[in-house]
Amino acid sequence: MNSTSPLTSSLGRAAAAASPTRRVVDAPTRAFHWLFALCFVGAYATSDGERLRMLHVTLGYTMAGLLTFRVLYGLFGPRHARRSLMWRKLSSLGPWLRSWRPGPSTGAVNWRQGQNLLMALAVVALLALVVPLTLSGYATFNEWGGEWLEELHEAVGQAFLLVVLLHLAAIAGMSVLRRKNQALPMLTGRVPGAGPDLVRHDHAWLAGVLVLAVAAFWSWEWQHSPNGLLSATTLNSPRGADDD
Repeated sequence: MNSTSPLTSSLGRAAAAASPTRRVVDAPTRAFHWLFALCFVGAYATSDGERLRMLHVTLGYTMAGLLTFRVLYGLFGPRHARRSLMWRKLSSLGPWLRSWRPGPSTGAVNWRQGQNLLMALAVVALLALVVPLTLSGYATFNEWGGEWLEELHEAVGQAFLLVVLLHLAAIAGMSVLRRKNQALPMLTGRVPGAGPDLVRHDHAWLAGVLVLAVAAFWSWEWQHSPNGLLSATTLNSPRGADDD
C-alpha cells in the first residue's frame, strides 16, 4: 500500500523542480559582455562604405569605453572580477602543456583545465585587440597616415572576428563535451548545482549604471552628429555613391 499522501508528493515534485543553483557571474560582467558583443557585431556590420560611418564610429568608441570599464572593474572591483584571477589561469598554461609530455612524472592531461585556458586566452585576446582596433579606427576616421592605417584597421577587425568565432566554437564544443550549456552563466549568472555562490553580490545597480551610460553616450552622439547616426538622408542615399 502506498502511504505517500498527495501533499507530500506535490511538495516532492516542487522541491525537485526548484533545483539549487549557484551564482558565478555578476550583473556588471554580464552587462559588459553583451554590450561588448552587440557593439562589435554592429560595428562589423556597418564597416563598409560611408552610409553608416557615424554609427560605426560610435560603436567603436563604445567598445573602447567598455574596455576602460572592464579594466577599472578588474582593478578595483570585487575579488571574483579581478584581472589577477585571469592571469592566474594563464600562468598555468606552461605546466598544462608540460603535462602532455610522456614520462613517469606526468599524469593524465587535464582537459577541463585546457578548456578553461582556451577560454581565458580568447578573452584576453579580444580585450587586447580592442586597443589597436579603436586607435587605428580613430586615425582612419580623422584621415591620418593614409591607406595603410585603413588596411591595418580592417586587418585587426578580421583578427577580432576570427577570435570571436574561435571563442564561440570553444563554447559550443565545451557545451557538447560537458553536456551542459556553457553560455548560460552569461545569461543568468548562475549554474545548476548545490554549494555556495562564487559571487556573493550581484551588483545589479552597477550593471544598470553601465547600460544607462552607454545609452546616454549613444544619445549624445546622435544629437551631435550632423545627420544623426541613422538619418533618412544617409539611409536613402545610393549605395554606390559613397563608396566610389
